Amino acid sequence: MNELSVFICLALFIFVMAGFRVANQYQRAVVFRLGKLQGLRGPGLYWIIPFFEWQKIIDIRTITISVDQQETITKDNVPVKVTVVIWYAVTDPIRSVVEVRDVDKSVIQVALTSMRNIIGRHTLDDVLKEQERLGADMRQTIDSATEPWGVKVTRVEMRNVEIPESMQRAMAQEAEALREKRARIIKAEAELEAAVKLRDAAKLIMENPAGLELRRMQMITEVGAEQNTTTIIMMPSEFVSMAKGIADFTAKLSNKDA
Repeated sequence: MNELSVFICLALFIFVMAGFRVANQYQRAVVFRLGKLQGLRGPGLYWIIPFFEWQKIIDIRTITISVDQQETITKDNVPVKVTVVIWYAVTDPIRSVVEVRDVDKSVIQVALTSMRNIIGRHTLDDVLKEQERLGADMRQTIDSATEPWGVKVTRVEMRNVEIPESMQRAMAQEAEALREKRARIIKAEAELEAAVKLRDAAKLIMENPAGLELRRMQMITEVGAEQNTTTIIMMPSEFVSMAKGIADFTAKLSNKDA
């Protein structure tokens, strides 16, 4: 009788000890009893009935997955290869086990479908210039699809976008043409501004003969400062004033005759 009691106590002790489990702070255990959902356990120490209950451990930390490079076509029929990175976390461990068979693979498949659909609705320029906005659209689409599975998608980024070499050459030529266009516009604006300044200076000098004389003296000083053999023939400023008066008088006569 004593041996039987010892055996029963030992078996009971082993049975009880076999049911203890430990879940880390970032883990949750979904417990089933004979195939029926019992609830959530963890974190820390908990107990399940050996042989009658089993568990599935779920990691609730943020998971980062990189979707393999996929080839798709933009709205303007340009083939592109895109790599997408997704950040998501399980917010409801029970639904992530009960509602979907493999949550990680399911998220990847939803991401592939969403990426093709969204890129197909945008042109190549949008894909290259507005990657942040497209990533936000993909995040919203993927999150709405995975919400019934207890999964929250926090971020989606387009890590790499590859376009055909012929399109790269065309874009390089376009960028070069735009740079040349800007350079010509800047040069033309500079010439226009210089012409306006020269016109204003000429008008000011003609209105003030003393200013013309000062400018002539300054020019002589600048030429004399250099080592050259330039010969300068000076014309009195009165000749310029006389020429201007003759031109004005001739213009008046022409207007009267007309």
